[in-house]
Amino acid sequence: MEASRSRAVIEARRWIGTPYVHQASCRGAGCDCLGLLRGVWRALHGREPEAVPAYTADWSEPSGQERLWAAALRHLLPRVPGEAAEGDVLLFRMRSGSVAKHLGIAAGSVAGETFIHAYSGHGVVESALSEPWRRRIVARFQFPEGA
Repeated sequence: MEASRSRAVIEARRWIGTPYVHQASCRGAGCDCLGLLRGVWRALHGREPEAVPAYTADWSEPSGQERLWAAALRHLLPRVPGEAAEGDVLLFRMRSGSVAKHLGIAAGSVAGETFIHAYSGHGVVESALSEPWRRRIVARFQFPEGA
């Protein structure tokens, strides 16, 4: 399990500098947070487990459905919140009362906890997992074993 976690972080770091492009998933050309996760999945497991439907920037907000969380539960393994580890997929709720719709991949750093994510206006970056980010985490998952 340790090796696949490290591989997830190594692959996510290869995407750093990729511009933010809504709905895209092409390293170096463009991606959003889901596109980054999809790219890491492809590197670890090959073909994506399901086709991603078109979505808008406010997806799921009008209906209040936790679509991203439901998809994570279909394909990733839930983690106990207090057992954080590098390579975890982090699911964020950006505003209180709204649906969870941002993803990142936890990464270790000698300077402290970080995570890799695609962020509008910034592209793929490695950010400090500061308290403002940490309090937005609503779930942690891990990639399944095997390819």
